[in-house]
Amino acid sequence: MSSNVVRVEERPPAITSGPAALLQIAVERGADVESLTKLMDLQERYEANESRKAYNKAFAAFRSDPPKIEKNKEVRYGNTHYSHATLNHVADVIGERMAEHGLSFRWETQQEDAKITVTCWVSHVDGHREATTLSAGADTSGQKNAIQAIGSAVSYLQRYTLLAATGLAASDMDDDGQGVESPRISEDQADAIRALAEEVGANWPAFTKYMNVREISELPAKRYKDAIAALEGKRK
Repeated sequence: MSSNVVRVEERPPAITSGPAALLQIAVERGADVESLTKLMDLQERYEANESRKAYNKAFAAFRSDPPKIEKNKEVRYGNTHYSHATLNHVADVIGERMAEHGLSFRWETQQEDAKITVTCWVSHVDGHREATTLSAGADTSGQKNAIQAIGSAVSYLQRYTLLAATGLAASDMDDDGQGVESPRISEDQADAIRALAEEVGANWPAFTKYMNVREISELPAKRYKDAIAALEGKRK
């Protein structure tokens, strides 16, 4: 006694909507290469748009309940006392909250001559990503060697590109009255100003009032040289 076994070929489920459905129909009907190429381009644009919408939705959810970044490091020396949030702390707090929404970030660093450029990429699991880029020279304040000066600038740029890319930079930026946000001086630059002020015997409350800031860490980066020049003038 024999039996006939009928084998049924399993096929993937049919795609019923979107450019992919049109592409599937075109393939089944033997469309020419030019038509298939146009449909594939259309499908790629469709997928990119869907990824962008998913990114925007996730980012909006992230921004609706942003993480609170605490100042986790305290510095004391002489008459100076201040607190700030370190780069590692900022990255950990933001990264943890982003992960809840399928978001992540990474940095790319480039150096060309005296200019250091850092780009922060924020990506979504569906593929869309967006970049924020800032550039600066090496931070030569204090007694840093060449490598330390580059490292300080990179850390500074990483912190600010991440804050700017996630929309959390508002409290860490200074409005110069022109409607443009400017990054503040780095932590190392603030330390250098404090040390120089103590060295030349400057009246600290009068100096911060002169620079129009409550705390020196609020000083816009573009005014760093002005602060150093003012203190050096006190020495003279």
